Amino acid sequence: MKLDVGEISGIIKQEISRYKNKLDVSKVGRIVEVGDGIARIYGLDDVMAGEMLQFENDVIGEVFNLEEDSVGAVMYGDYTKVREGSDVRSTGRLMSIPVGDELLGRVVNPLCEPVDGGPTIQAKTRRLIESDAPGIAHRQPVKQPLQTGLKSIDSMIPIGRGQRELIIGDRKTGKTAIALDTIINQKDKNVICVYIAIGQKESTIAEVIETLRRHGAMDYTTVFVAAAADSAPMQYIAPYAGCALAEYFMYEKHRDTLCVYDDLSKHAVAYRQLSLLLRRPPGREAYPGDVFYLHSRLLERSAKLSDALGAGSLTALPIVETLEGQVSAYIPTNVISITDGQIYLQKDLFHAGVRPAVDVGISVSRVGGNAQVEAMKKIASRLRLDLASYRELQNFARLGVELDPAAQAQLDRGSRMVELLKQLQFAPMSIGEQVITIFAGSSGLLDDVPIGAVAAFMGDFLKSLAQDNPEYIGQINKTGKLPDELAEKITVAIKNLKSTHDFAVSKEGVE
Repeated sequence: MKLDVGEISGIIKQEISRYKNKLDVSKVGRIVEVGDGIARIYGLDDVMAGEMLQFENDVIGEVFNLEEDSVGAVMYGDYTKVREGSDVRSTGRLMSIPVGDELLGRVVNPLCEPVDGGPTIQAKTRRLIESDAPGIAHRQPVKQPLQTGLKSIDSMIPIGRGQRELIIGDRKTGKTAIALDTIINQKDKNVICVYIAIGQKESTIAEVIETLRRHGAMDYTTVFVAAAADSAPMQYIAPYAGCALAEYFMYEKHRDTLCVYDDLSKHAVAYRQLSLLLRRPPGREAYPGDVFYLHSRLLERSAKLSDALGAGSLTALPIVETLEGQVSAYIPTNVISITDGQIYLQKDLFHAGVRPAVDVGISVSRVGGNAQVEAMKKIASRLRLDLASYRELQNFARLGVELDPAAQAQLDRGSRMVELLKQLQFAPMSIGEQVITIFAGSSGLLDDVPIGAVAAFMGDFLKSLAQDNPEYIGQINKTGKLPDELAEKITVAIKNLKSTHDFAVSKEGVE
């Protein structure tokens, strides 16, 4: 059989292309300087910013600085295995991590390598750790609530699915507790949760994981760990890795997701360390000029997607630590300006036993009111203003000034509302229980109950309601509404219990 020239040339081209595909063609550079998780590399002329690099001993890195005659890179993992003078290979790919259902219930490092002693994660999908935020046309308004289970937040500073709500306050004021309560409250609500621990003690992280396990929350949660003992590059990459996993569920599975970044103050410090080692010029408080971009490109990825994209959502709860209440410091003001509101926790309130220690004067939710259920909107519309004016009146009363009867009644009502809004840690309440509790206080039904007995009485009332009339709470949970007939039934039930209840407590007020 004779072959013509065209067929012969076609066969030769095919064989050449097959041979090319078998070749491992990659650019190789050489490390000229290494230390503290940073490497300076010579010879990689064609790499991209953000490209993944392969160092010796399977250490992965990422291109950070593109300079005239060298490349500055960060190394993820155990950078002590990398030596000066060794080779570095470019991969031609941007930095990515494995994602998928396999990560649910697992504790991993930012490279998605397990740190819980479990088996290696065999995920089939990879996702870029840095990706563009969805544009306006790809989003829709935030109108579906994400319940925290905390009365003081769901009533006054509500959070919607797709919102970015900052939790801010001094250390040891209960910031992480609010985030954990919110994760625990998502049980049976079809929300995937991602908790990212940045720069914390390993004992603290272990306690968080144990709390989530104890409450059955690990079934739908992934914990990313970049502890204080880990390198600055690992702490830097952690929130982006966690966000990439949440985005996978939002875009590919059309699920609602919740991301907790705990905390972004330590993230900014890790980035400052990287930047100074890479000789980027320092600016205010020694942070580099692009530290705002560091957090804005992370938090802008939170969204409620349009119906055309599956209507998934990514809700962000970034945590920022203040020093002596300084919310005007560099990092707090940056993150406040990026987010859609903040929950400010005050140290004095915390030590006074008001927990969660939410300062209603400075806390705000810019979009959550639209996502609040109708019943809560109806009964809690004036709650924030009433509590703020109560605080002012309380300060005035401390001066020993005699108050008129109306002011005294407002002070007494405010004291009872403060008692009602107190809540034990890891005891989230359904929206029906919250609505009934706040309705009882704001409608004056508890004005004749001694202040010290308010919380106990309301607890007993909710228990009796769950036994005798569970349909009251169930109706509010199901419809999100509090019709007048139901409000009347609840009023009668409260009055009946008051007539038989034993208020065996002292009547002194709560400061």
